[in-house]
Amino acid sequence: MSQNYKSFAEFYPFYLSEHSDKTCRRLHFIGSCFVLAVLAWVFTTQQWTGLIALPFIGYGFAWIGHFFFEKNKPATFTYPLYSFWGDWVMFKDILTGKIKF
Repeated sequence: MSQNYKSFAEFYPFYLSEHSDKTCRRLHFIGSCFVLAVLAWVFTTQQWTGLIALPFIGYGFAWIGHFFFEKNKPATFTYPLYSFWGDWVMFKDILTGKIKF
C-alpha cells in the first residue's frame, strides 16, 4: 500500500531511496539533459512537434534505469507530480554535487 505524503519535503527522501543505484541515477540525469536539449531545440527552431518526444525521452531513460538496474517500479506510477518534481530536484542535486553521479 502506498503512503500518503503530505509534502514534497516528506516525499523526497523516499524518492531518493528509490534511486540508490548509480546507473539508474545516471540514466535519469542523461534523460533530463536530453529533455533540456530538445526543449532548447524546439524553442530555437520552433519545431513544436518536437515536444511530443519529451515524455518518451525523459521517462524512457528513467524507466530503463528502474526496470533493468534499480529493479523497482518507478515512483511516477504512484506519485506522478511529486515524482516529476523529484526528478528535477535530483537533477539539480547531482549538478551541484549534493548527490554523487
